[in-house]
Amino acid sequence: MAKPKQKPRERMAPPEPERARRGIGGRLWRAALVVAAIPLVLTILYIVVPPVSTLMIYERVVSGPIERQWVPLEMMAPSLVAGAIMAEDGRYCSHGGVDWAELDKVMDNGDGPQRGASTIAMQTVKNLFLWNSRSYVRKAFEIPLALYADLVLGKRRLMEIYLNIAELGPGIFGAEAAARHYFGRPAAELGDLQAALLVAALPNPEARNPGQPGPRMMARATTILERARKAGGYTDCLAP
Repeated sequence: MAKPKQKPRERMAPPEPERARRGIGGRLWRAALVVAAIPLVLTILYIVVPPVSTLMIYERVVSGPIERQWVPLEMMAPSLVAGAIMAEDGRYCSHGGVDWAELDKVMDNGDGPQRGASTIAMQTVKNLFLWNSRSYVRKAFEIPLALYADLVLGKRRLMEIYLNIAELGPGIFGAEAAARHYFGRPAAELGDLQAALLVAALPNPEARNPGQPGPRMMARATTILERARKAGGYTDCLAP
């Protein structure tokens, strides 16, 4: 005698709180994807559009007007560009946005996410999209964004952006605004020592005044000046 067919069990819908949690989780995941995509899209736009950094926006909202004037790289003193490379990222032309050798040294020494391993590409994406406090969380975002920016923008455009958005004093952003503020001249007409003084301000622009340098800042600027004069092939990737 054939057994009667059993009716398939109906799947019970998850309880209301569980459905709500799934819905919230899905929305958060989609929002995270959108937020992650923003830097990727903006980086492509910045191939031709002068960017505005998160720090500029913060300073404008919190402290008021900022000083900033965009200029192309060819309108900056060559000694300024060479000084920035030699002081901040000596292997700028030979890596793809992250200097893995320097990063390994820092990690091996147990120094954590220090500035010493930050390339110009990493500093640029940090200024554009991230925040200032040092942490492994920030580095986790900074490294892939730096690799992406170096690939998409190329060395010359990346350097141009870096020198136009770097903070060089309280509310002063970019080489042109800084050159006019501290020395009363455009970035193209900076003397070699003046250019080195601007670069010397980069690690701590709120405490270091290129127009009124103390002995330690002057000593650092002199070292940068000497290195810039010997830059040679270290800047070859910036040729038009």
